[in-house]
Amino acid sequence: MTQTRRHFLATSAAAAGAITILPYAAHAAAHASDMFETAAGPIKVHPVAHASFVMETPVGTIYSDPVGDVAQYADFPDADLILITHEHGDHYNADTLAALVKENTQIITNPAVFDMLADGVKANASAVANGASATFKELKVDAIPAYNTTEERKNFHPQGRDNGYVLNFDGFRVYISGDTEDVPEMRALTDIDLAFVCMNLPFTMDANAAASAVSEFAPTYVYPYHYRGRDGGTQDPADFAKMLSGDIEVRMGDWYS
Repeated sequence: MTQTRRHFLATSAAAAGAITILPYAAHAAAHASDMFETAAGPIKVHPVAHASFVMETPVGTIYSDPVGDVAQYADFPDADLILITHEHGDHYNADTLAALVKENTQIITNPAVFDMLADGVKANASAVANGASATFKELKVDAIPAYNTTEERKNFHPQGRDNGYVLNFDGFRVYISGDTEDVPEMRALTDIDLAFVCMNLPFTMDANAAASAVSEFAPTYVYPYHYRGRDGGTQDPADFAKMLSGDIEVRMGDWYS
């Protein structure tokens, strides 16, 4: 059966955690965004598709892994910062990037993608390896390792190449997983307020592994994203929500229209 976002509607809260699941119709009516009040100022999240989203933040508008039709981004402010986790086509597209980069747009990416950038775009970019950090204005961005640990999946995301990110706003930390399994570096995260966590097979991990890791590092809010897979590997974010333990609030973005 072809899976669409409508197959993931959740009709009740999960017993294990404090779950907020916004129905997709309501989310669309609210312009597919959520607002988070922080000490630094409001952060507004706009899911775009699959792994792509936009955040309006106190330091500027941040695009994460923007790919696809540039028209999807027409209603958002221009990007002040673009984050790229790795080179796969659902996370990096040279044509989309070139169309979105403006004169003052900055890019933070992993070294592998940095080496692929056209010269005009590369002038705006910084390469940040696993475990390193970069600064955009007053925002410190940490590169978190993102990789596969299951033997038959290691070719998708080898250890040491790809990034997740932690964005350190004043009093509010945001984790973006990129494509990864539930690696020790994810489980060891602390003081995460908002997380975006992938789950699909065969490329990343299943909902059970994602829920186990998220329950361990215990963000205040989590968006399951990047959950459409291949050969039956699509994960149900409502199942993910039910498997969480602890006081974690789940937000459901309109990732697949």
